[in-house]
Amino acid sequence: MTLIKSVSGVRGLVKPDGDQPVTLTDDLARDFGRAYATYLKRSKSVGADAFLVAGRDGRMTGQRILDAFRAGAASSGIDVIDLGIMTTPGVAMMVRELGAVGGIVVTASHNPGQWNGLKLMTADGQAPRAVEAEKIFAVLDAGDFPDSPVANGKTVDVDPHEHHVSAVLEIVDVAAIRSRGFRVVLDSINGAGATAGRMLLESLGCAVTYLNANPADDFAHMPEPVGENLGQLCEAVSKHGADVGFAQDPDADRLAIVDEGGRFIGEEYTLALCARRVFETTPGPAAANLSTSRMIDDVAAASGCVVHRSAVGEANVVEVMQQRGCVIGGEGNGGIIDPRVVHVRDSLVGMALVLDLLAGNGSTVASEVGRITRYTMLKEKVTCDRERIAAAVEAVREHYADEQINDIDGVRVDWPGEKKWVHVRGSNTEPIMRVIVEAADAEAGESLMAEVRGIVGG
Repeated sequence: MTLIKSVSGVRGLVKPDGDQPVTLTDDLARDFGRAYATYLKRSKSVGADAFLVAGRDGRMTGQRILDAFRAGAASSGIDVIDLGIMTTPGVAMMVRELGAVGGIVVTASHNPGQWNGLKLMTADGQAPRAVEAEKIFAVLDAGDFPDSPVANGKTVDVDPHEHHVSAVLEIVDVAAIRSRGFRVVLDSINGAGATAGRMLLESLGCAVTYLNANPADDFAHMPEPVGENLGQLCEAVSKHGADVGFAQDPDADRLAIVDEGGRFIGEEYTLALCARRVFETTPGPAAANLSTSRMIDDVAAASGCVVHRSAVGEANVVEVMQQRGCVIGGEGNGGIIDPRVVHVRDSLVGMALVLDLLAGNGSTVASEVGRITRYTMLKEKVTCDRERIAAAVEAVREHYADEQINDIDGVRVDWPGEKKWVHVRGSNTEPIMRVIVEAADAEAGESLMAEVRGIVGG
């Protein structure tokens, strides 16, 4: 298994996994720190007092990897403020609040515990764009790091969790939410979101049952917030008669929702529900990537709003949001981006907006879900090389040349009148081709998938 590189940084094994060796070593983390510091000093002309802000999720290897990165950055002339266990959106906020030249979060997101990673942020508190990430990796690959050591000494005297929560509270009707007295179950997977998640929900007057809320413990279950991993949460919602269940991923940038009946509603609904509330209170354009359900389009249309599509990847969604002046954005994996708070995915924003929706409409999760047209989404992946991916994408484009085509990331074909689409693209991190179809029902979805499978030879 090779080290995974993407626009946001690197991700790899920090513990052997079967016959797969460690790929994210302390030496690599140290060199990555040196590379980022070197890039910033060369390209941004940062001063001698420049510093980065750092945080990590609760993985047992996190502090070690962060210490290595921090030592590398310091040896190349940039100090690092260590916030400890901290959410990704929380680190992004503190980058801006403190005037840092960038940030780093040690997390492997939804990957299991034997993984870890280094997620970069720019001075704007957002993921670097592809062209900038490529330049940082070029410095890393060249290994040309000047020695310009500084002492790690900077500290921060503001509670970063409180700062994050305060910003989220500003975008919702706190009094209305408190008046509902919501009963909530929160599963933080023993990740970075436990502290700020508790602080937010208690500030909103919720009676909360906490699951897996100790960041010092191992992950209580597989960390990706998808249905098969959330049985404990579903049971707890039913047992406690809760109004809603929330599940965060380890670095708290994704949110999954369980309704009042203890049913996992699917991560695609997170963006649709949050966007509905934003459209009700501050209408405007939205952004989502090409692989996100058309539910967001339906919700937008009901409020007279439009959705602009981006290539897959948080940085790409943010770029479109900034270009188009979007009031909300995100991805179908439960990632919500509200520019009033921070330009990264944020589970705290997601929880607050969902509660604001329910309070504002006097509704339940199930009733809000029932207002949204349900679709069938099917996903397949095919292991193959770049040449075959390129050929498959071109074959799909040619076969459906008379339909609505978007080719900013692979190719997406839409049939608006039939409410179906297909997206074929190469993965940014693995040697695979992803095929996603969405249609009005299972039969139509399976038929379209079979047709596309025949075109791409999968």
